[in-house]
Amino acid sequence: MRALVSVSDKTGIVELAKELVSLGVEIISTGGTYRKLQEAGVPAMEISDLTGFPECLDGRVKTLHPVVHAGLLAMRSNPDHMRQLEELGIETIDFVFVNLYPFKATILKEGVTRADAVENIDIGGPTMLRAAAKNYQDVAVVVDPADYPQVLSELRENGSVSVETKFYLMQKVFQHTSNYDTMIADYLRRERGDHELPETLTLTYEKVQDMRYGENPHQKAAFYREIGRRPGSLAEAVQLHGKELSFNNINDTNGALELLKEYAEPTVVACKHGNPCGVGSAANVYEAWSKAYAADKVSIFGGIVVTNQVITKAVAEEMSKIFLEVVVAPDYEEEALAILTQKKNIRLLQLADITVKQPADALDIKKVNGGVIVQTIDAKLLPDDENQIKVVTERTPSEKEMEDLLFAWKMVKYVKSNGIALAKDKQSVGIGPGQVNRIWATEQCMEHARELIGENATQGAVLASDAFFPFDDCVEVAHKNGITAIIQPGGSIRDEDSIKKCNEYGIAMIFTGMRHFRH
Repeated sequence: MRALVSVSDKTGIVELAKELVSLGVEIISTGGTYRKLQEAGVPAMEISDLTGFPECLDGRVKTLHPVVHAGLLAMRSNPDHMRQLEELGIETIDFVFVNLYPFKATILKEGVTRADAVENIDIGGPTMLRAAAKNYQDVAVVVDPADYPQVLSELRENGSVSVETKFYLMQKVFQHTSNYDTMIADYLRRERGDHELPETLTLTYEKVQDMRYGENPHQKAAFYREIGRRPGSLAEAVQLHGKELSFNNINDTNGALELLKEYAEPTVVACKHGNPCGVGSAANVYEAWSKAYAADKVSIFGGIVVTNQVITKAVAEEMSKIFLEVVVAPDYEEEALAILTQKKNIRLLQLADITVKQPADALDIKKVNGGVIVQTIDAKLLPDDENQIKVVTERTPSEKEMEDLLFAWKMVKYVKSNGIALAKDKQSVGIGPGQVNRIWATEQCMEHARELIGENATQGAVLASDAFFPFDDCVEVAHKNGITAIIQPGGSIRDEDSIKKCNEYGIAMIFTGMRHFRH
């Protein structure tokens, strides 16, 4: 039996090779792997001695040779294949232990050049892996050091590796090479500045963790992250306390973080089931927390809280009075951590780059039966052309109303459609998410505001709608509840009805010319 050993990740390779030799396996090796085995006293044949051809072009060509690939691809059960090998004087290769040039590690280095990245694209390695995997019935091909013990165990016990194990190893090879090629393609796309949606979409992610279950206990789930650093993302957060994040924790926290990034001032966002339930901005984190909490003291229970400020002792003392699933902040005062970590079930995460937004060409991907739908993320808040943003009523919003309108507009962008959001004094007052018509969302928003904050909660507040008003009934409801200004995209064939109604009631209204559906 013969094994070809050529690895970039040399974890456990000397121990593996020694065990293989003790089991009667002849080692063929290349480059740095061969030298490492020689230094460790492991007998091995250099690849050039096998092929009769020297490594050349700075090692770019060493295993791309018929002697290697015929030895891998020959089907032992095919008499014609075996006859040809004998005529050509080629021996079979029974094991391949190969992993690839560190392309990922290379492109993650600070200041990496295109030349460095390209030089670390492996050619011979994937070719050997694919050849050996194709002939899995006869060749055991191992790409992951974690599989060394299984292969050695079967060799020791049975003198061979089972077909079932070889088939498993085959699958891992093609997963590995697919991931490798996708990383390269993605790097080249970014290097070229190509922002088009491609004709074929190939994505690769790395598993961060398995989860106990998905949205519901009967569903399997895992968390995968993109390759490389993604500042400001949940994948970069450091968990300081609590159980592992669940599927729902991650989904809900991601939405809360994306909303938080819209605000520059000290802000606290509370979310529940993917919708904001309380948002507050103020001069400091304690006041912002107080606003977010007061906006909905009911829904925040068991919710997600994120902030762009350091959690202070005073805020931690208030947070500890209720049950929260997840808290995310750029940092925590030592005394704040001491308080919050007394609560066993709270998950505390630190995200230093919490304010960093996704690049505008990042993809939003949703799985549908039979495929995926892909779009770039909703990266804009308002149109680039300021002329699209118009005051359409006789009355212009005051400076304070304008401040609150923009606050509410940021918020409604992350409310499930049909979505309505109310704000006053940089505080969410009412949120009406996910209704099947806009009037219900508006009415629900007002009703919740009165129930949660008080009868006069909506008096003097402003309203944001994620899409246009199809009728003037939403303006009627706004007027009855004391709303003084409205921000919405406009674009309905009945816009004029809503404008007239606003003028009748003295409500200021702005059309942004930009919709923010969130389905």
